[in-house]
Amino acid sequence: MSVTAAPVRSRRRGALGWVALIVALLLVALVGGTLVYGGYSQRAALDPESAGSDGARAVVRVLEQQGVRVIVARDRPAAERALADGEATLAMRDAPMLSDDALRDLTDRARNVVLLEPRTRALDVVLNGSRLGGFADDQAVAADCSVPAAANAGTARVGELMTPGEGVVGCFPVDGEFALLTLETAGRTVTAFDALATLTNATLPRDGNAALALAVLGQTDTVVWYMPSPADADRAADAPTLSDLTPPWVTPGILLLIVAALVAAIWRGRRFGPLVTERLPVTVRANETTEGRARLYATARDAPHALDELRRAARGRLERLLGLSARSDPGRIADAVAARLGADRARVHGILIDDQPRTDRDLVAAADRLRDLEASVRAAVRTEGTTR
Repeated sequence: MSVTAAPVRSRRRGALGWVALIVALLLVALVGGTLVYGGYSQRAALDPESAGSDGARAVVRVLEQQGVRVIVARDRPAAERALADGEATLAMRDAPMLSDDALRDLTDRARNVVLLEPRTRALDVVLNGSRLGGFADDQAVAADCSVPAAANAGTARVGELMTPGEGVVGCFPVDGEFALLTLETAGRTVTAFDALATLTNATLPRDGNAALALAVLGQTDTVVWYMPSPADADRAADAPTLSDLTPPWVTPGILLLIVAALVAAIWRGRRFGPLVTERLPVTVRANETTEGRARLYATARDAPHALDELRRAARGRLERLLGLSARSDPGRIADAVAARLGADRARVHGILIDDQPRTDRDLVAAADRLRDLEASVRAAVRTEGTTR
């Protein structure tokens, strides 16, 4: 009963392990997909639907209370559709993904344009060669211009400063540069200012920021608040992607290799199965280990090491034959052998200690001399015992 139950339990544990792995992978895929495609996403700065400190929901709510309709466009086609009648105000952050022609085409569709966080390229294209300048860190600056929206605000907190281009009027001056630029042509107004310092939820209540924001954005009954997206770039101006540069068969080939690797991993994993315990031999015959070490020495062609092992074993036997103390010095053993045999001391030291073989032939000759020396000591010890 126990013999058949063990494999069944083992297979059951293996199946449960695979089920747990599949469930874990599904959970990871579900959580990842939720986060990427359907989960929470942090709103960007100046987002009209964001209630964060750098969002702009407060000014949108105030505009709606004043009867201004705010349309949020999160891509270029939606913004173009909202501007179809040409009577709306376009409010937009910097859009580096748009080409100069696309930027002109989009702004030309609106009655008024408000650049909320302009960069030099947008200022150059839309405001007749205007440029970014320095920065006025959290200063309350007087309007000092005749533009109604700025004059009614009186003072405002400013951030980035700009240098006006041809025909552009500057307001809120700081050291020869301006925090707000305005261009009026044929009943159409283009305005640029640092909205991060003026109309975010955190900065709107300061000084005349609210009055300035409402006056600039509330010039028409409709405001199209455009949040640029990377997908809005002109296809012709896009840099080629990796998929554009590689042949069409690369992606299917990579997917096929991934599938093959997964199948191979599952196949090999199933082949191994559970571990099996096996009783190992307790003892090993001495001749097996000796032959094994001999083969290793022969393969390595290490004649000196092999002779050292033979000498070590022979000295141990001679040590016992001569009645010397255990672990005697090799030189003392050689001296005792020479004294017992009446042989030349240097020759005995050469056999037991000093001589070094260089070839297998030298090793065989040294082993023979070692064997003959040990046999002579045995004969001498036996003869002395018989005489006694």
